[in-house]
Amino acid sequence: MIVVIDYNVGNVRSVCGAFRHLGYQAELSCDPKVVEGAWGLVLPGVAAFGYAINALGPLAGLIKELAQAGKPLLGICVGYQMLFDKSCEYGQHEGLGLISGQVVPIPPGRVIPHMGWNMVRLGEDMDLFARLGKERHFYFAHSYCAKVSDDQARIAYTDYGFDLVASVQKGNIYGVQFHPEKSGNHGLEVLRNFHEICRKAGT
Repeated sequence: MIVVIDYNVGNVRSVCGAFRHLGYQAELSCDPKVVEGAWGLVLPGVAAFGYAINALGPLAGLIKELAQAGKPLLGICVGYQMLFDKSCEYGQHEGLGLISGQVVPIPPGRVIPHMGWNMVRLGEDMDLFARLGKERHFYFAHSYCAKVSDDQARIAYTDYGFDLVASVQKGNIYGVQFHPEKSGNHGLEVLRNFHEICRKAGT
């Protein structure tokens, strides 16, 4: 079973609904025992970074501990941004520190927020994108982006006047800046791939 972390921020229910649409067992929960027993975890979020990390509260430490122990973790949008060391969105905020890097504003000269469909150049060695080919469109909605400094991270990019990091993978830790639950069949394939990753890890 996949657990979608339920911390009352943004798109938690739509992500859970997308897994159920695919026929998978997914549960919304903030119960530490349920979180610990999951095959894998999904950390979604649509909010400012500081608000989201504060709303996560004590679950932040548990999520970090479980991910470091090998449980698959997928961060989506702000949930993805929280995988990094820190963010400067409305002040300085500490993240989970699972992937080295920081969250910074999208550089000036672009339309902000970045909202809509963009082509992502998919890393062939990234498990989330199995069977999806070299490029696919996904739906984005954000004003801040990750600056990755982790040499163990695999990265997929989209062109937004610069190479904007669209997705990262570091071992069992996965993150997507885009919204797979809003990205049609290709987004559902990303969630299907994550479920398969979790199934293998849980058996």
